[in-house]
Amino acid sequence: MLPLTGRLLSRGAAGPLYRASSTVFRACTRQRLLSTLAVLEQRDGKLNAGSLSAFTAAKKLGGSIHGFVAGSSVGDAAKEASKVDGVEKIIVVDNEAYEKGLPENYASLLVENIKKGGYTHVIAAHTAFGKNLLPRVAALLDTQQISDITAIESENTFVRPIYAGNAIATVESSDSIKVVTVRGTAFAAATPESGSAAIEQGIDPKPASPTEWVSEDLAKSDRPDLATASKVVSGGRGLKSKEEFDRVMLPLADSLGAAIGASRAAVDSGYADNSLQVGQTGKVVAPQLYLAVGISGAIQHLAGMKDSKVIAAINKDADAPIFQVADVGLVGDLFDKVPELTEKLKNS
Repeated sequence: MLPLTGRLLSRGAAGPLYRASSTVFRACTRQRLLSTLAVLEQRDGKLNAGSLSAFTAAKKLGGSIHGFVAGSSVGDAAKEASKVDGVEKIIVVDNEAYEKGLPENYASLLVENIKKGGYTHVIAAHTAFGKNLLPRVAALLDTQQISDITAIESENTFVRPIYAGNAIATVESSDSIKVVTVRGTAFAAATPESGSAAIEQGIDPKPASPTEWVSEDLAKSDRPDLATASKVVSGGRGLKSKEEFDRVMLPLADSLGAAIGASRAAVDSGYADNSLQVGQTGKVVAPQLYLAVGISGAIQHLAGMKDSKVIAAINKDADAPIFQVADVGLVGDLFDKVPELTEKLKNS
């Protein structure tokens, strides 16, 4: 039996150790309770690599990570996703009804699997698929979606841009299930490597759908995909017509091995397809090189490309806002300067 003084000293010395160990225990317990379902995209049985950014975000949260993929003949897509390190399970629903990702039936499918898994977080990339699907999922779960996040501060707290990127909001959610879309330029897509996640069949409630997929008309190109390309050349209204857009921009893109983008003004004027639009209401890109040709630099366009590593601009207006964010600028007539640049690139 220790004397009273000894007992008091022992208890006092153990206090900080006890508090520290209990804090660590609570943190570990909370992390074990966290579970995230990453919603993956596929087309014709091939995994959309960009959707793997959901896994990257899930890893920052901690806890268990599962993936979800649905459609026709999605076995290969599931196997590829299962190779991402840190992922425990890939849930698969193989049904032609979900092939095109129609949210009217896909949302009900996803909700049933979320409830079965008891997930605390549901994450998808902030793409057309994710933006179309997750709001319906959030509504069915009676929770508030948190969109287009660029950082994760904790399991409840997220950072997202507002006002076309001119302000940054820190959002805290008290919902039991967090439904989140992540900006692909802020969370690099995870790479399938040496993972060995289990592949499991999910629940298929076979919900009725009021809509039917009729057809699609896709603009096909051998050039890099705009959303993931390391180099992007974008044209604006300064190109004056679709014919000039094609004549000036296509050879430039080919000489650089770059993807082609366009401003909203160029798309609205019919110079380029809607799928090529870069900006707040188009695609958000962050390539190694972004070359803006004939683009003034409206705030909505800057919101979609300002995270690019190097920004170059060609415009005849020396006061164009694009030059305020450009690392390299050339003031001149684009119809003279761009063909000259293209020729030098071809000869280099």
